Parts: sequence; structure tokens; C-alpha cells
Amino acid sequence: MRSLLIGVCIIGIAASKGNAQAFFKTEYFGTSGYQMTEGDSSHRIGNSKGSAVVYQAGVNIPLSRKMNEWNRPTIWSVSIGGAYVDLNNKNFTQPLVVDKVLNAGVSLNYLRPLNERWSLRAGVGGGIFMPGANLSQVQFRHVLGSVSAVFIRHLKPNLDLGAGLALNNSFGFPMLFPAFYLNWRTAGRYSVQASLRDGLEVAAGYHFNSNFRLNLVMEVNGQMALLEQEGKNKIFTHQYVIFGLRPEIKVGKHATIPLTFGFNATRTAQITDRSLKTIFQDKGYSFRGSVYTAVGLQWRF
Repeated sequence: MRSLLIGVCIIGIAASKGNAQAFFKTEYFGTSGYQMTEGDSSHRIGNSKGSAVVYQAGVNIPLSRKMNEWNRPTIWSVSIGGAYVDLNNKNFTQPLVVDKVLNAGVSLNYLRPLNERWSLRAGVGGGIFMPGANLSQVQFRHVLGSVSAVFIRHLKPNLDLGAGLALNNSFGFPMLFPAFYLNWRTAGRYSVQASLRDGLEVAAGYHFNSNFRLNLVMEVNGQMALLEQEGKNKIFTHQYVIFGLRPEIKVGKHATIPLTFGFNATRTAQITDRSLKTIFQDKGYSFRGSVYTAVGLQWRF
């Protein structure tokens, strides 16, 4: 829950290299048992179990780009993205999970260099975070807005670190949260990349040739839904940690197809109160580890 909230804080500040980019991704999580964890102990919740399919898509469109004397860009861009989660939940006797989640959002992003070593990345955006896919049922409680500003230090040509603040209404009222940024990469036949933007992603890979690369990856990602249950405002969290082997196949000049085969170590799926105290609670609900596969398409215009 805590790391997902940080992810929400940095909506709208995804990196852009100044080119239009689009992606589509389908993820599959195999069936596993549902458990409650409190402190260092955990136990199954009856015979409850489930699997899931996640569909994600997004596009980043630069509106303007200008380079300065330090060869750093000033960029205005618009990002549009969304996710649809279909959870195949079985044998639940309590309302601990939801069956479907729809997230859709848009943001205006701004990047500008402050000097040779520092840059500012800011964003303002909003979106819908609802249980279900029927847009006719959208209510004001499903809407989340965010404003953020992160100061980025260019420590090395291949390492950027940043921190700042984000304002959003995750708990039903405007509140400030910390926001973080990390971008580290190496070049050559062997490569390592680590990024913390919309989620955490770490990849170590080998480039066989210009059209094929093989990576070992670790990712933290997730979705959420804002809902009402028993007359109270609630948050449903769907968050997962995956490890896998990812071959990436380049098709033509602009398209790349990443395939991922691995497992998810844990998949949080729980409904909590929409209040600040949930950050500090010691009890959580999740699906145990399972098989994970994903296929995607990335396109750079």
C-alpha cells in the first residue's frame, strides 16, 4: 500500500526523451491462494484463490522541445494512459476484493534544465480509478488529481536522482507526499537499467544484436480503485512484484516486442479505509506467488 501511494504521487512525471512513444501490454498472473499477513506471520483465508489479467496502454506526445547550451532539453508533453484489470476471484465469502478495476488518466508534463547539473520535472494530471469498466457509473469519488514537482540532479551522464513533492487527493482531501525519481543506465553489449517513475523497474541484459536483447527484470507495479463499501470511502489496492526473463525483439525501425516469462513474488489485493492511518497498519491481504507471463508492444514515432 505504501509504495503504491508513492507511485500515485508521481503520476504525470514519466520520463520523455522528446519522441512520441506508445505501448500496449498484457500481463497474466496464475492462480494462487489468498492470505492474510500480520507482522511476520501469514495464513490462508479459507479456500479463497484467484488469477488475474492486466491490460495496460499509454502514449506520450511531445508538444515542444528545445535544447540549451548544455545539450539538455526543455520539453512540454502530454501523457495518456490506462489499465484494465480482470480478477478471476474464487471461493470468497467476504467482500475482501473486487473483480474488475479500470484506471484511466491524462497529464501535462514539463521538463526544463535549471543549470548544468539540475533539472525540474513537473506535472499536473487527473484520472479515473474505479471498480468495474462501466463508464456510465463514474462518480466524483472515483476521480483522483495530482500535481507534482521533482528536482533532478544529474550526477553522471548515466545517473539521475531526484526528489520532490506531490499533491493529490488519495485520502479524499489534498495532501502532500514525497515523490522520487531514479534513472540509471549503462550502454554496450551488457547493459543495466534502473528507473523509478510510474513504478520501479530494474533490468540487466545482453544485446545479441541490434534486433534482439535478453533481460533479467524485476518490476513493482499496480493499480487501484476508489469505491464505497458499507457507507464508507475505501481504496482497493492491486500491487505486484514480478521477476522474469524478458527477450525483446525489434521489428523494423520503430517497434519492439517484449515478452516476459517468470513469476510474481506477491500480489497485494485488499480493500482498506481511505484514510491516512492505513499507511501504518501492520495487516495486509494478498495472493501468494504464481506464474507470470506478459507480452507487449512498444512503438517510438
